[in-house]
Amino acid sequence: MKRRKWESSQKLKIVLEGLSGQLEISKLCNKYQISQVIYYRWREQLLQYGQKVFESKNITKREDRLQSKNQRLKQIIGDLTVELKKASSNDAKKIS
Repeated sequence: MKRRKWESSQKLKIVLEGLSGQLEISKLCNKYQISQVIYYRWREQLLQYGQKVFESKNITKREDRLQSKNQRLKQIIGDLTVELKKASSNDAKKIS
């Protein structure tokens, strides 16, 4: 049997339909041709991660990665600036 690839919007629609209680879960699963295990897995994911939609600082993984990289680069710039100042002060002492 060929596996289906479900879009996140389709998963949400199915889970919300199940949570509405208008249809038994077994009938809902038959309607969409999914197993009850799949339905309950999707429901648990929604209940577990749904609160993130309402968090005030909702950053993506990409943004988080870019912020970390930015911090590392700033640290490197700071270290190099300190080394440059030390080197230039040592050169100034040698000239005097």
